[in-house]
Amino acid sequence: MTTLNVNGKALEVKAAPDTPLLWVLRDELGLTGTKYGCGIAQCGACTVLADGEPIRSCSTPIAALVTAKITTVESLGGVHPLQIAWVKNDVPQCGYCQSGQLMSAAALLAHTPKPSDAEIDAAMSGNICRCGTYQRIHAAIRQASGQSPAKPVTVKV
Repeated sequence: MTTLNVNGKALEVKAAPDTPLLWVLRDELGLTGTKYGCGIAQCGACTVLADGEPIRSCSTPIAALVTAKITTVESLGGVHPLQIAWVKNDVPQCGYCQSGQLMSAAALLAHTPKPSDAEIDAAMSGNICRCGTYQRIHAAIRQASGQSPAKPVTVKV
């Protein structure tokens, strides 16, 4: 048994220590907001926060997280300013990458409440959106941070 701090709760899990966090969250804890994308930590769909920093849960074993505070998309509760901005800016299309996008954006705003365009680009560069809603994501982050929409940008991934 391993105890993990997930969304503010100490939870005991039965998974082996080398089990990736993604599978513990989804299969053992029933927190299915975190998605499996590529399995090699490249797409960002599985992004969660560990002690406030974005990590790829598909490649991080739970043994590495026994002292960490893990935060998943479920903790945002549907009323987080980012989620509101996401809806207002029509960000989701297929929606598959959105939990990872939101968690990376939440970490950015927690560390940098009024990020520059370059800071947004850097923080979001590891999250791939196959639908290509990068400009909407960028606008939503600016809106959630209380800034006016930026000029159209091209985000490199």
